[in-house]
Amino acid sequence: MTREPREMGGQAESPELVVIASGTSWDDNWLSEKHLALHLSKHVPVLFVDPAVSILTPLKKPALRASTRGPRLRRIGEGLYRLTPLTVPGIGRPGLREVGEWVTRRAIARAVKRLGGARALIVGSLDRVFDSGAAGLKVLYGTDDWTTGGGLMNISTTWLRRREQEQLDAADVVVAVSDQLAERWAAPGRRIVVIPNGCDTEMFANVDSAPLPDEVTLPDPIAGFIGHLSERIDLDMLEKVADAGVSLLLVGPRQLTFDVARVSDLLSRPNVQWIGAQPFERLPSFMRRISVGLTPYTDSEFNRSSDPLKTLEYLAAGRPAVVSDLPSVRRIPSGLVTVATDAADFAAKTLEVIGSRPDPVVVLDRQRFAREQSWAARAEAFLALIGSD
Repeated sequence: MTREPREMGGQAESPELVVIASGTSWDDNWLSEKHLALHLSKHVPVLFVDPAVSILTPLKKPALRASTRGPRLRRIGEGLYRLTPLTVPGIGRPGLREVGEWVTRRAIARAVKRLGGARALIVGSLDRVFDSGAAGLKVLYGTDDWTTGGGLMNISTTWLRRREQEQLDAADVVVAVSDQLAERWAAPGRRIVVIPNGCDTEMFANVDSAPLPDEVTLPDPIAGFIGHLSERIDLDMLEKVADAGVSLLLVGPRQLTFDVARVSDLLSRPNVQWIGAQPFERLPSFMRRISVGLTPYTDSEFNRSSDPLKTLEYLAAGRPAVVSDLPSVRRIPSGLVTVATDAADFAAKTLEVIGSRPDPVVVLDRQRFAREQSWAARAEAFLALIGSD
């Protein structure tokens, strides 16, 4: 049962609040911090902190339009609060980034005071917000290898490594989503815990009864990729699947700078359909049309330290998945996913899986494994880490 602080402006009897300073906005794609916040809030009050935005942010990201409206601190659910710090435009520029971080630290300190104190501050980015005066345990939540991902974001690797070291030194405990990330961050005296990404198993447990999406016009059977079309994706693998004549459904946002000509060519093929970004709540409908899920990641240092959420979502839906041969696959029991070594192998195995009849026993095994990896279980792991009464 969630214990609520008193109404905003009052003081709670004890600091139960968990603050999650996220690397992405509540209104953006559903990533690890948002899933964690939703499930932690079923046990303890949670304050979800958006990255600082300016009044110009919605011009670049229309999906965040609601972020700049209404009070900066608001209650969005039982035991769940949201804070959106407002800063000056140009936050990505040197100097102005520091202004945004200062604004965020100050906003967190004020919000925590209003909500009665915090037992833990979980930071899911390299933003300097640990020194916010929020008190409690300081947890760095490593959802990705931010340093090796600098090339994807056009950020200086030198700056990222320096900032990464500062964050690691400031944290009381570091949570990594993969063994590879934990090994890279290991140091004498540093406490590191591996908590992989989870899955909203309840959301995907009954995809076969979800409303059919009117947008999908491809003939069955369909191989589907649900995720961000970005430089993390092995475009060769998707092209080979399309070359094989398979109906290929792509659901999710597109990075506009990602190999523009090749991606445009892929999306123009008659057996390929790109739906674009969709609300998380609609993903089960698109999953219903998919006969096999695809996780076509490049073999990069960044991806080797990652733990893709989409593979677990395919399994939670009972769908077979063809996945790149990356370390994250090692924790999935043999037989629940099909691992491919290169683009040709990826396409061949997609054809093999999509042409096979589903095994009801394996379907149940996939869903059973996904339930064991639920975000509810991940929230319990965090509670054990930070302590709860």
